[in-house]
Amino acid sequence: MKTSFSNNNLLSSAVLVLNANYSPMTICTAKRAISLYFLNKIDVLSNYDDKINSPSLSLDLPSVIKIKTYIKNNNMAVEISRKNILARDGYKCQYCGAQSKALTVDHVIPKFRNGLDSWENLVAACKNCNQIKGEKTPEEAKMPLLKKPKRPNRIHYFQRLVKKKQADWRPYLFMEPLN
Repeated sequence: MKTSFSNNNLLSSAVLVLNANYSPMTICTAKRAISLYFLNKIDVLSNYDDKINSPSLSLDLPSVIKIKTYIKNNNMAVEISRKNILARDGYKCQYCGAQSKALTVDHVIPKFRNGLDSWENLVAACKNCNQIKGEKTPEEAKMPLLKKPKRPNRIHYFQRLVKKKQADWRPYLFMEPLN
């Protein structure tokens, strides 16, 4: 049993939530997962190595849970936001490849030319490249994109969150076969 973290830190651990058909739905905190467990709304499929302790109870910390009742949820879309665009692009300027947390979001087809606020038209760009490109297209500015921007889905979003500690998530996110 690990004791390096307090219960409060452990309760904020990420837990993968699967629908009754085992499709990934969302990520919640361990605190929420434990609440759902005591309400008999989920099955715990996998646990972290850690335990949550109270004066009268010791529980394994859940890592992957499955909701018992199927919830109609076929929305695999990821919300478009500055944060999610930068994450999709790996915090890398899509023009010069500079890696930074201080990036802007650029419209590939400028807004004044009816460029949309869409996954396919927004990319991470360093301030310098964004200024140089200005209101031109990448072709006009002679600044080709490193990769074509595309709409991510929730599976890709969840896959980015998998670290060594979340190895149990991998089969449910199509990163390796189920045992």
